[in-house]
Amino acid sequence: MDTVITPERIELPPGAVLKLLGDWKDYQVLSQQLGDRSSPRIKYRPGEILLMAPLPEHGRDASLLADIAKVLLDHLNRAYESFTPITMSLPEISGIEPDFCFYIENCRAVVGKKRIDWESDPPPDLAIEIDVTSYTDINDFLPYRVPEVWILKSNRLLIYRLQGESYVLTESSYFPNVREIVQQCLQMANEQTTSEVIRWLKNFLHGQQ
Repeated sequence: MDTVITPERIELPPGAVLKLLGDWKDYQVLSQQLGDRSSPRIKYRPGEILLMAPLPEHGRDASLLADIAKVLLDHLNRAYESFTPITMSLPEISGIEPDFCFYIENCRAVVGKKRIDWESDPPPDLAIEIDVTSYTDINDFLPYRVPEVWILKSNRLLIYRLQGESYVLTESSYFPNVREIVQQCLQMANEQTTSEVIRWLKNFLHGQQ
């Protein structure tokens, strides 16, 4: 597949990342053109627009990581709301599309909401990104002040937490030993289905009680 960017079509081959010069208006035009399509993904930073066509492993790993988070939250008896796909945007400043977002501490603030106002509503408590093509940058989350961000890169879970005006690599504030759990699940997913991996995780957690 060739790369095609016209007023009628936007097509990128799987795994491609394209950087364009553009302003907020250009980003809005491209976003409207893409509509509800899951590919390519689109991101805005001041002065530039990035397009990325996910590889199949991107969606598989995003689904697995989100399922792990849900199992852990259920195990801890935590209430939550999860969103995917979701577009976060601040006019003239930023536009991003995390793979998954979880509201945990602030879940009651978004119950039943059809739209989230990123200028007035609280940010997600946890965002999840799969970075296969070096498209993800932790600093893209700074304008939204998301407290915790997980980035899976090269089969390694990187956990960032917001401290002041920057993100630092640390441990999860919600799940102890989550990196070890994710690593085990990823290894199992090389030979087993996602359903089998999640079933194992539920049994493992039950045995820890």
